[in-house]
Amino acid sequence: MKTKSQTLRIGVILGIWMYKLINKAGVELDGFETLHSAMQAARAVGFFVTIKGPDFEACGRFGVDSVQDGKCPDGVAYDWNKASRIGRMKKERV
Repeated sequence: MKTKSQTLRIGVILGIWMYKLINKAGVELDGFETLHSAMQAARAVGFFVTIKGPDFEACGRFGVDSVQDGKCPDGVAYDWNKASRIGRMKKERV
């Protein structure tokens, strides 16, 4: 039985990538050996993509992980707050 690293090496030699970066239209943009390199590329392109791996898919606009002055990096207002969620009712009862 082959280990994951052996399978990865064979895939790279044959030009079969473990992680594929796919745009919204379903066009494969690139292939990568590691999830880390695929995520770096997804951050660099800056738009909605899907990373398809051997065991899972992850989709979204990667790199939108900071809020400054109430706005996401793409300019969309960030209005989530914990007080308006499920915990609010418990807080009001106490």
